[in-house]
Amino acid sequence: MTRNREVPLVSPEDAALVRAMVLHEDNSIIAFNKPAGLAVQAGSGVPRSLDDMMAVFAKSNGKRPRLVHRLDQGTSGVIVAAKTQPVAAKLSEAFAGREVQKTYLALVKGRLAPADSGVADAALVKVEEGGKARMIIARPDRKGAQAARTGWRIVARQGAYGLIQLAPETGRMHQIRVHLMSLGCPILGDALYGEGQATAPRLMLHAARLDLPHPEGGRLVLEAPLPEDFRASAEAAGLQAGL
Repeated sequence: MTRNREVPLVSPEDAALVRAMVLHEDNSIIAFNKPAGLAVQAGSGVPRSLDDMMAVFAKSNGKRPRLVHRLDQGTSGVIVAAKTQPVAAKLSEAFAGREVQKTYLALVKGRLAPADSGVADAALVKVEEGGKARMIIARPDRKGAQAARTGWRIVARQGAYGLIQLAPETGRMHQIRVHLMSLGCPILGDALYGEGQATAPRLMLHAARLDLPHPEGGRLVLEAPLPEDFRASAEAAGLQAGL
């Protein structure tokens, strides 16, 4: 669907990988179960990306699907691409209008809240530190601050460890990661807002479910199973009861 762009070459191995990632496909959209570690978009130092892999699904005229939202490179789970420009516009409008219900699962460590559920309501602002962009909690009136809300529910807890279900109402960069850090329980493996590989080999955040309005009518629910390393980390922390 992307116009006037050279279609990148995709290796047979990557072509097989992206086809195996497909969760759902119809006339309007393709949904994928993105593995942790795969970047969504190309950039400096990014050897391959899901966006480049969209070339596998290109039409004879070179137009290919377009991803309509993002996941962090370290996050696994559901991500959606539109097959046409009108569909991309509808889906982008749905995400912007908060018509899409997103559900994530995260493994955390720290000071778990005594309550089993709540809402993190704290504005975020982007800052540059050491040449890297990150988000910090900010006063709502600070220049550049963006409102951010994340509903949370503790599914299972064991000592300092927890399995938390999250429902972000807004879609700010690193929103879930910063809100959990602000609550005192950063995500395992989070090198930017937590203890990094001291707690897990990668970011233990999974986009488990998307409930979205389908461009052709009705709603579509997409679910991605938990990766095996996520499940193993949860069991090692004594959280298998919540899986």
